[in-house]
Amino acid sequence: MDSAKTVTDGLEEMLGYTFQDRELLLQTLTHKSYVNENRHKDGGDDLLDNERLEFLGDAVLELMVSETLYAQFPAKPEGELSRMRSQIVNTEALARFSAKLGLGNFLRLGRGEGKQGGRQRTSLLADAFEALLAALYLDGATAVLQGLVKELVNRELVSSWVDYKSQLQERLQEEGGRLPVYELVARQGADHQPLFFVEVRNECGSLLGSGSGSSRKSAEQEAAGDALQKLLNSGKKY
Repeated sequence: MDSAKTVTDGLEEMLGYTFQDRELLLQTLTHKSYVNENRHKDGGDDLLDNERLEFLGDAVLELMVSETLYAQFPAKPEGELSRMRSQIVNTEALARFSAKLGLGNFLRLGRGEGKQGGRQRTSLLADAFEALLAALYLDGATAVLQGLVKELVNRELVSSWVDYKSQLQERLQEEGGRLPVYELVARQGADHQPLFFVEVRNECGSLLGSGSGSSRKSAEQEAAGDALQKLLNSGKKY
């Protein structure tokens, strides 16, 4: 992709969000190698790379991941929350998520960087994701920003680190043999970026927990985690 309009439109379609400041979005996607190669062309003096956005995005990411973990795991002590955050806020995890989004396909790279595999480079993908978070923050796209961070947390922790569904089932069976029942209550978003909302209930129909995610499976995991936390906090049996 070498057209500015093509890259910005493509990323907006993937995100399901239209930027108010299109120049901000273009800066997000512009690597310093592209600026260096085009600095002396017409309009090249106005080109900005995404490094300043990356700087801000690093802080935005750490705060929002911390906030998400704080809310999602109210019983976890500070040390455990810090360990969990370190699993998420690192180059490898961010690059994996960036690659999952296909962010590398939208970047404006210099010819040399592109030929050397820059679109798959771990550090470049992680930096681009942080720049994107900063751009969303500055553009006021709070809901999209929160959704991306929440999905990142779920992918790195909820889906792969803890099997909440199995834990909830075992806990309920220990307390009377009842099995949890998961219900898809809503589905929102575009086909390429859906958001599922799930509730989990006991066999009597009582609501135990709720969750959302980019797949039904991840939403069920989050709902089970929510139910476990409520069970832990209340001390009640279901």
